[in-house]
Amino acid sequence: MDKRKTSLLVIGLFIQLLIKAQNPIIQTIYTADPAPMVYKDTVYLFTGHDEDKSTWFTMKDWHCYTTTDMVNWTDKGSPLSLKAFSWAKKDAWAGQCIPRNGKFYWYVPINHETMGMSIGVAVSDSPTGPFKDALGKPLVHSGNGDIDPTVFIDDDGQAYLYWGNPYLKYVKLNKDMVSYSGEVVTVPLNKEGFNVRFKDVDKRPSAYEEGPWFYKRKNLYYMHYAAGGVPEHLAYSTSTSPTGPWVYRDTIMRIIGKGGAFTNHPGVVDYKGKSYFFYHNGALPGGGGFTRSVCLDEFRYNKDGSIPRIAPTKEGVKPVSNLNPFIRQEAETIAWEEGIEVGESMEAGIYVTEISNGDHIKLRSVDFKKGAKGFQANVASVAGGNIEIHLDSLEGVLLGSVEVKNTGGKESWATVSAAMKKVKGVHDLYFVFKGGQGDLFNFNWWKFSK
Repeated sequence: MDKRKTSLLVIGLFIQLLIKAQNPIIQTIYTADPAPMVYKDTVYLFTGHDEDKSTWFTMKDWHCYTTTDMVNWTDKGSPLSLKAFSWAKKDAWAGQCIPRNGKFYWYVPINHETMGMSIGVAVSDSPTGPFKDALGKPLVHSGNGDIDPTVFIDDDGQAYLYWGNPYLKYVKLNKDMVSYSGEVVTVPLNKEGFNVRFKDVDKRPSAYEEGPWFYKRKNLYYMHYAAGGVPEHLAYSTSTSPTGPWVYRDTIMRIIGKGGAFTNHPGVVDYKGKSYFFYHNGALPGGGGFTRSVCLDEFRYNKDGSIPRIAPTKEGVKPVSNLNPFIRQEAETIAWEEGIEVGESMEAGIYVTEISNGDHIKLRSVDFKKGAKGFQANVASVAGGNIEIHLDSLEGVLLGSVEVKNTGGKESWATVSAAMKKVKGVHDLYFVFKGGQGDLFNFNWWKFSK
């Protein structure tokens, strides 16, 4: 094969990789420290938020995303921020949310204005908030390493809260989920339970670093965690009891190379018969150790309950169901995007904004069933533009184009419509935005008609 043909082949393969890329799963902001939660028929993903151009772990709020197909994620905004805690100084770091008693409890580490890192708890009647400080003070403070809480409710109703770096500690939560009984217990971090460190520069007794993720599967308790030294990899230990003793099992995910971050944080859920592993890297443009992004890959437990080595992918996971285009879908439901941002208002809630010429949104596995002929979009605009609707790729079959005219302002919402070429079956869907220079319009929701 001559050099010219080889070059064309390489370029073609590179383009195909870009088209198939689905990791990181959120592209509008930098997200870190994934904490997935399955509630009823939906996966809720709670994340930290690295501020743009951070040179430290500069984090001021937490965010929430939802999905029912594992590939299209709906932005639910920021249900909780440091402002909810009167005692907070800084550092909205890795937390976890869990349902109980008809409410939702979000355990988060925050730098207290006088005590340093502490574990707080916020409560809401809805998994998407708003959340409020349940106590007006920290739930627990045991030392400067009180970070990364993980929470689990056992079959007998007893709830456990684990946390910590460089230590691993736990308490038994009471049924009210905002208090605990007994003393703070420190877990022995020994070779048998948590292996040894590859780089023993800080003289820690084991590989355990931070970011624990605790749950039970069948009769086995799992403790996933970031292991070190730094840069971190992800490992796990198991126990036949919720309080140990722990037995080290293996590395789950190696240190991520190019596009990686020197920290990591695991999150694991089962959903619709499949098992999913969440983590973060630094793969988005401008990404790195302080500007991280959540990723997702599928895995299968071995028959003995052990976990195979999971290789991080750019392709992500396959859909477990299809998206229904005949009901209202939020514009901020996204599998992949380029260029756009999200905004929020009292009237529209969360919406897509900062749309420029050439930006696009991709949705995966949209089921048009027996056919669709029309399209509606709720928009607000001064400059105006067009929404081109393509099938299966950015330059795929053009179903039609919706003109967005001046609606009287960027918060003056109007519903526009257009006829479409008839489409059947399951397809990926691309909204490609066209227009002049600058911001074109805001985009709230869309819907196809039969």
